Amino acid sequence: MANDAKSAAESASAAPAKSSKKLLIIIVALLVLVLGLGGVGAVLLLKPAPEYDEEHGEAAVERSGPVKKKKAARDGPPIYVAMDAFTVNLVPENGDQFLQLIISVEVDDGQTDEQLKQYMPKLRNDLTLLLSSKKASELITTEGKRNLAQEIREQMNGVLDPAGKGKKREWPIREVLFTSFIIQ
Repeated sequence: MANDAKSAAESASAAPAKSSKKLLIIIVALLVLVLGLGGVGAVLLLKPAPEYDEEHGEAAVERSGPVKKKKAARDGPPIYVAMDAFTVNLVPENGDQFLQLIISVEVDDGQTDEQLKQYMPKLRNDLTLLLSSKKASELITTEGKRNLAQEIREQMNGVLDPAGKGKKREWPIREVLFTSFIIQ
């Protein structure tokens, strides 16, 4: 009878040990499966989407040459170049009036940044002449400021792209932004 009690106790302790090993194996297998699925999902979500061809409405086939290079440059973050302040006399209306202007320009790429530095004396001269030909009443309104920004952009693009090779949309200077605009 003592032997029967001993063997019953051993079999009872062996059964939980076997079931706990099975449970541990199942948990580890499920953990590996979940982590594997999570990894695959992360790769699929973080994978960049193929370029979209707007003309044909389908994913574009990989292109080579300058078209892809320009498109890649435009997809990146914008490149802004800050310019030094301009202080000019405006065309007199009610006595002497001055314009102090600080601008930043959004450029097409890093090469345009270098080109800006090379042409800076000519750009500053042309912009000073443009700004000094304005009246304060023209520049006071929001529409006047927008028109001035457009004129500055066209003036700068005329210097940087004198042959007009680029279409208006593809000019080296994309946008002119006023960071300070003071009329006194």
